Amino acid sequence: MSLVRPFPGLRPAPGHAADVVAPPYDVLDTAEARVRARGRPWSFLHISKPEIDLPEGTDPYAPEVYAKAAENFARMRREGILVQDPEPRYYVYRMRMGDHVQTGLVAAASVEAYDRNRIRKHEFTRPDKEDDRVRQIDALDAQTGPVLLAYRSDPELDALLARIAEGRPPEVDVTADDGVQHQLWVVEDPTLIDEITRRFDAMQALYIADGHHRSASASRVARARAAANPHHTGEEPYNYFLSVIFPHDQMQILDYNRVVKDLNGMDPATFLKRVGERFEVIPEAAPVRPAHPHEFGMYLDGRWYRLRFPEDQVPEDPVKRLDVSLLADHLLEPVLGIRDPRRDPRIDFVGGIRGLGELQQRVDSGRAAVAFSLHPTPMEALLAVADAGEVMPPKSTWFEPKLADGLVSHLLE
Repeated sequence: MSLVRPFPGLRPAPGHAADVVAPPYDVLDTAEARVRARGRPWSFLHISKPEIDLPEGTDPYAPEVYAKAAENFARMRREGILVQDPEPRYYVYRMRMGDHVQTGLVAAASVEAYDRNRIRKHEFTRPDKEDDRVRQIDALDAQTGPVLLAYRSDPELDALLARIAEGRPPEVDVTADDGVQHQLWVVEDPTLIDEITRRFDAMQALYIADGHHRSASASRVARARAAANPHHTGEEPYNYFLSVIFPHDQMQILDYNRVVKDLNGMDPATFLKRVGERFEVIPEAAPVRPAHPHEFGMYLDGRWYRLRFPEDQVPEDPVKRLDVSLLADHLLEPVLGIRDPRRDPRIDFVGGIRGLGELQQRVDSGRAAVAFSLHPTPMEALLAVADAGEVMPPKSTWFEPKLADGLVSHLLE
């Protein structure tokens, strides 16, 4: 079984890509999705966030929500807005956000490789979120939310994908409402398809960057369908999941920052003294964006500080040495009493795309007592954790730009 394979993608018909493309389902809440889809009847949000077409207050996990997704999906196919390619294809996908450009491949990735850890994880998943994606896949009989994967950069493969992208105009070229450009090239040449498949098959592993719940749910759907299929061969579409795969050195991780609602019963002066027992504390006149790993910014009581963790105390363990772990293990838990950041309501997480001003505003408004800015987790650190079979702390990575939903879907029919 190949690590990845081409598939006959379901795509917007010519001239409709701009009407269809939408942000990923999990970066918007229902209210935001209603606003983004207003006046856009073909927005993919009607499929990925179908509660926007039901009365306000509808439980987004109610059966009628998944039924509405299936109804909207069928209507967009029936009206010719979404059309399936006649034969299996690969799709070269390029995203551009400002000066940042990354070029990768849309492919169907092997569930068996995921189950055997050749497609490697670095996060725990939650059963309730898996259940949601399983119900969505079963309702649509399709995977519509791609899993973001990475491969260790291969200069020859990287160059091949770039040549495809630069050799002719793209079939799709749209700029989303967040300013990110999305371009797509369809790969039909059997020789190119075979070469791409061969190069991926030679790889030791792929790595999940974002989409752990989507990949886990695809595995669950595959197991259930295989068990129910007396003629199961392993070649059925359900044995693969929709993915977009980029070379690791082209991917961009932004900082994922923290805000805490209170100081665990301390006043600012006492809290600052406690922090100084574990970190070097340097007052700063301007907002602090850490320039190096093991350095942090802290906004407290109207003032910024630079925190430095002693280099001789940084562990060798690939998880313990992450900045998110150093902050959790040496400040959030022992000083602020936050033992489980997954469930503690006192802590919140702010993606770096929102900027340091968002951290300052949270504290100045009284919504938080202290904020911490972090250095982005290096991509190499993510690969090291996955290779070690370990799990990263929650909210360790924030990838930008985000993939677009609706550009290519994988039918399981």
